[in-house]
Amino acid sequence: MNKKIKLSNFNISNDTDRLTFISGPCLLESDKLAYKVASKLSLLSKKYKFNLIFKCSFDKANRSSHISSRSKMSLNASMDILKSIKKDLKLTITTDVHESSQIPELLDYIDVIQIPAFLSRQTDLIMAAADTHKTINVKKGQFLSHPEVLNIIKKIESRNNKSIIITERGNSFGYNYLINDFKGIELMKKFGYPIIFDSTHSVQIPGGLGVKSDGAREYVLPLSKAASALRIAGFFIETHTNPSVALSDGPNMIYLDKMEQLIKSISKINKAAKE
Repeated sequence: MNKKIKLSNFNISNDTDRLTFISGPCLLESDKLAYKVASKLSLLSKKYKFNLIFKCSFDKANRSSHISSRSKMSLNASMDILKSIKKDLKLTITTDVHESSQIPELLDYIDVIQIPAFLSRQTDLIMAAADTHKTINVKKGQFLSHPEVLNIIKKIESRNNKSIIITERGNSFGYNYLINDFKGIELMKKFGYPIIFDSTHSVQIPGGLGVKSDGAREYVLPLSKAASALRIAGFFIETHTNPSVALSDGPNMIYLDKMEQLIKSISKINKAAKE
């Protein structure tokens, strides 16, 4: 049975024609960048009739190196920006958490709590997030098999929270390489909860640049097209006005001015798959 997850003004489900896009810059670099990306995505969501969850990390604690870029803003300053975007553009907001202590600080600002892939087995963090009874989006760790995702789901359900989204971002295959096993997506769909395909982290090359990750942006489109045929709930796509100067995950992010064509391609295939 495909469960419908209800957010403020829309539902997320694998069997609905209306896709959900979780999208935004990887890192909250500035209010100017965040507003520009959020405004463009908001316009696209109205034009192509998809649900939008604006995503922007207030910090990136899981970096390759201690010299890798993290946010230059405080938690309070970051939350003020996300709060303003939520109010001004009337958007649903998500950001990731790295420690249980951060969760109370976020509750009034975000609609979906995201658990990073590297922390997808951190029981205390997942339980603390689940106790808020907000929607929890868990990025499946690249080190986990798809059947193991059921353990994550049961942790959240054990806290009487059944508002769950699972995001697929590939699996480790040797060193510095990820692959996507689409059979695994079909398996996870049997758990009933919405499945999101992470188009941009799936092409990440972890640690590929030594002190930070590399990426293969040219594969985002073909992977997204393939995933569009799987009758899933939506897509996670990070985007930036100029990824070449982004502070985090630039090599796998999509240029903002290329997002419309990508969304058109995804939407067209999704519509055909769900007819």
